[in-house]
Amino acid sequence: MNRRDFIALLGGTVVAWPLAVRAQQAGKIPRVGFMGNSTAALEANLVGPFRDGLRELGYQEGRNIVIEYRWAEGNYERFSALVAELLAVPVDVIVTAGTPATLAVMIAVGDPVGTGVVPSLARPGGNVTGLSSIAPDLEGKRLELLREVIPKLSHVALFLNPLNPFHTASMRQAFAAAQALGIKLQPLEVRTSGELDGAFAAIVREKPDALLILADRVFLHDRKRIMDFATEHRLPSVNAYRELVEAGGLMSYGPSYEDMHRRAADFVDKILKGTKPGDLPVEQPTKFTLILNLKAARALGIDVPPMLLARADEVIE
Repeated sequence: MNRRDFIALLGGTVVAWPLAVRAQQAGKIPRVGFMGNSTAALEANLVGPFRDGLRELGYQEGRNIVIEYRWAEGNYERFSALVAELLAVPVDVIVTAGTPATLAVMIAVGDPVGTGVVPSLARPGGNVTGLSSIAPDLEGKRLELLREVIPKLSHVALFLNPLNPFHTASMRQAFAAAQALGIKLQPLEVRTSGELDGAFAAIVREKPDALLILADRVFLHDRKRIMDFATEHRLPSVNAYRELVEAGGLMSYGPSYEDMHRRAADFVDKILKGTKPGDLPVEQPTKFTLILNLKAARALGIDVPPMLLARADEVIE
């Protein structure tokens, strides 16, 4: 594979690959590849902050920078072909989000250090750098949020995608936290939209108290279907994406993906100006958001504790 600066949002957000410098030396307008996991409409809230970040740094799309967009539409099998398209353009830097997309560009999965993507966050080396959405005990914090809403919580269904390497670390967090909290976890594997019916049937049989949904574009893509089911069966849920809360989920907690995409522009700027990706430390999340849906709470017959409501960064009425 040809060298490119690859800025990936590692494990959930930027990856970076040094044609960028050569492009500038030749006086050409730099081209950035933006590879989205789903659709342009669904990822508009991420593309917007990325464009805003570029504008703040003096870049105007179509004037002194070109962005080539490619969309996987929730199908992980498309990533390799999309990467090949971007390399053929050619682009100087590729920006993408999530472990499966990162995996398509280079052999890299999950936790950037734990899985060998980079030797350390401070000195990633090679052609990869960016932002990681991994933070200590995120799944544990989500389970604690469910416990606050349901004090007698004892059984939680866990939606995961075994094709997403990032879920290896997430599963370890979830099971460790569940054991400490005395909660039974019911893992439900969903690789594609077609497997949701099987997961729903398992939930109906086992009757868990709530849902914990790991970060994955399959669940984001099918958010309305999942949340409609959760409402019908009166299942409170917690996940990583605000979009699932907007679709009727009870709450989300996690890194601000909008903030991470805005910060991705800084990496692009530095690489286009000649900084080697391997010299840019991988950044960890600095901003986390808790979003609550009171309309969903009422539909579920749940009274959200006032202290939890006071901690929320955003409340959907």
